[in-house]
Amino acid sequence: MSNKKTHKVIVFSTPTCSWCRRTKQYLKEKGISFKEIDVSKNQQAANDIMRRTGQTGVPIILIDNRPVVGFNKSVIDRLLGIKADSKQ
Repeated sequence: MSNKKTHKVIVFSTPTCSWCRRTKQYLKEKGISFKEIDVSKNQQAANDIMRRTGQTGVPIILIDNRPVVGFNKSVIDRLLGIKADSKQ
């Protein structure tokens, strides 16, 4: 049993968004499970996230109900408690 805190992570994305793909790949590499919502198919989710963040672009990542706009690795790492790699 892992002692890692589980975070509720939702990625709002579209199939054509390269930053969305990068974000999902990064989360997978770090072993973070997440739910993906395709806002190109889910207008309700798109409206909700726009109301919440004022943003229409993707990706938007909700981490424990805190929105992160774009693939902002330092914020994602901080909210998930991921230690920065010393080797880049």
